[in-house]
Amino acid sequence: MEFFSAEFFSALLAIIVIDLVLAGDNAIVIGLAARNLPKEQQKKAILWGTVGAIIIRATATLAVVWLLELPGLHLVGGILLIWIAYKLLVDDQDEHEIEAKGSFAAAVRTIIVADALMGLDNVLGVAGAAHGNFVLVITGLIISVPIMVWGSTLFIKLIDRFPIIVTIGAAILSYTAAKMIVGEPILQDFFDNPWFRYTFEAIIIIAVVLIGTKVKKTKSHSIKEKQKAS
Repeated sequence: MEFFSAEFFSALLAIIVIDLVLAGDNAIVIGLAARNLPKEQQKKAILWGTVGAIIIRATATLAVVWLLELPGLHLVGGILLIWIAYKLLVDDQDEHEIEAKGSFAAAVRTIIVADALMGLDNVLGVAGAAHGNFVLVITGLIISVPIMVWGSTLFIKLIDRFPIIVTIGAAILSYTAAKMIVGEPILQDFFDNPWFRYTFEAIIIIAVVLIGTKVKKTKSHSIKEKQKAS
């Protein structure tokens, strides 16, 4: 992939969107971990906690990019990403049992550890979209993480107001997953026909979006019926 080409910028855009769409949980963790600190320390805790999270996430993503060079792991990663895209559409935000730490160091540590534990979806999504390009991984993180931290509240509000953003994010994740699967070396002969390859990618995207949206509507309708009954 050539630097500053159309392919480079489209992959970079995909990485940023994936990071932002999957950042809701991480933004909640950051807020919960720092909320009991004095106001003058909250920004510092968020800043240093985020710096630590960036270092760990960048290291983990680069490791995954390297691991994806092993035979069979593109297929496994693609299947996992399909599941992540589906869960993104179906699941509402979970309740987070994050302890609000009273000390600066403890809050920073909580942010770093919680982000590392919750960041598998981001790491896998970014690694898949980067297509083995380490510069894309680092550039995507540098751009998206500050937006996630300082614009997380605004972005979450935008998602609440425009749910289509989540659907777009799920579609991008599904496309990334499909590209990982068709790019698997052991399946090269199977996806040798371009029309078959493109059809497979389209089917994955359409299936994830349609099934995920339908299941989400069914769950929402069921919850409303239970609330009416009670």
